[in-house]
Amino acid sequence: MVQAYILIQTEVGKATAVAETISKIPGVITAEDVTGPYDVIVKAEAETVDDLGRMVVAKVQKVEGITRTLTCPVVHL
Repeated sequence: MVQAYILIQTEVGKATAVAETISKIPGVITAEDVTGPYDVIVKAEAETVDDLGRMVVAKVQKVEGITRTLTCPVVHL
């Protein structure tokens, strides 16, 4: 399994709704509202990096209220 943190910026006042919607996507482990330069941080997992990319592009980025995402794959050094 490949895991990643997805850092999300949202429209003003949309963070809670975005986190709630994303938390229902298969493969999402957690979706939390945060403060700082990002509004929501998601931990997700998929079988492969390609599957992870497809989840982010086809499902996460389509959630209404998102303005930008940054996907950070977890590495084990």
